[in-house]
Amino acid sequence: MPEEVLFKSESDQSRADIASYLRRVADKLERGDAITLKSGSESVTMEPPARPTFEVKAEREGPTSGPGELSVEFELEWNEDGNEGDGGSGGQLEIE
Repeated sequence: MPEEVLFKSESDQSRADIASYLRRVADKLERGDAITLKSGSESVTMEPPARPTFEVKAEREGPTSGPGELSVEFELEWNEDGNEGDGGSGGQLEIE
């Protein structure tokens, strides 16, 4: 399925600043508010449904014999027609 990027922002941030962004998103999710992302003149507003699919992924990219790049990704997914996510698969997520 083709992908259209509606908004993208990438910059080096302190761990504290990243935590602040994630807290703002978490607060909006908890209240059921829309989430507006802004950077310069670009912005997009998204309205996640009550039960989107939540995907968490830890990855390592690069050669198997040397140092690579590590990432942790948090993603909310739902159908554009307003329906909730597809339910995903796997066990209950735990973050320790």
